[in-house]
Amino acid sequence: MGSALAGKTALVTGSSRGIGRGIAQRLAAEGATVVVSARSRGVSPSVRADTATSLAGTVDETSALIEAAGGRAVVITADISDPADRERLVRETVEQTGRLDILVNNAGYADYSVVSDMSMATFDRTVEHYLRAPFALSQTAIPHMRSAGAGWIVNIGSSTGLDPIRPFREYNKDAGDVIYASMKAALHRFSQGLAAELVDDNIAVNVVGPSTAIMTPGAAALIPEGFETEPVEYLAETVLAMCVQPASERTGLVTFSLHYPWDTELDVHSLDGSSVLPRLEPPSWSNPNIRPDGIGETVGARVSVG
Repeated sequence: MGSALAGKTALVTGSSRGIGRGIAQRLAAEGATVVVSARSRGVSPSVRADTATSLAGTVDETSALIEAAGGRAVVITADISDPADRERLVRETVEQTGRLDILVNNAGYADYSVVSDMSMATFDRTVEHYLRAPFALSQTAIPHMRSAGAGWIVNIGSSTGLDPIRPFREYNKDAGDVIYASMKAALHRFSQGLAAELVDDNIAVNVVGPSTAIMTPGAAALIPEGFETEPVEYLAETVLAMCVQPASERTGLVTFSLHYPWDTELDVHSLDGSSVLPRLEPPSWSNPNIRPDGIGETVGARVSVG
């Protein structure tokens, strides 16, 4: 176990499985008390209208993995699409752990559809999950971070939020990710603007997205067969890197999981922190709008703090 986050509390939304679980494990391995959160303690049903399947993974399983590795986890269930639940999630985090230092806005379910066929319910849910919820949770967490004199907000972005690759490929024409990608682009811009507003409060706000795709229970139905994916450890390590420096040194970044460790020569560890993984070079076919240092070219580098 490391100690980079000893004494801190991290709230990770959507941490019953996949990316959220990996982030929760990695932050806990560095000494943070991690609040593990999802809609329910049991297996979650899919929110997609066209399927009745359930998604593997529970918050109790994530908590057990953290505690088995010597960390501390607190389980608080909340539906991030419910305003009352969002407020309660932050309030109970502080009540049960005494503080809130790190907020990772990860939860959300991508429900793809081409615009001409998308229902307004799907549109509204996508906006709720990927923009309104991070806004509301950040807004509720800020007073606690201000009172502590420091804080870190990490929003999980996406390379889809960058400009589509031209000339348009067949993927661009029928992927159905336009509204999801639009919300991720908005989240990128929201994060950089919030970083500027909060830099004088020593609250850092950064974005980390997968460089390619991560095979999770929620994403499996959306990833084409044979599509190259990456291990979750690289994204989890990059999120951790966003939570260890003050806002005066790092804020306003929109960066990506394979690109950032490669460019900065950051060691990527297993989720329990016990071993170092091989360095993975970002694939040559990844979105060309991602600069070599992992920063989204179209959304800028960082907030000026000088």
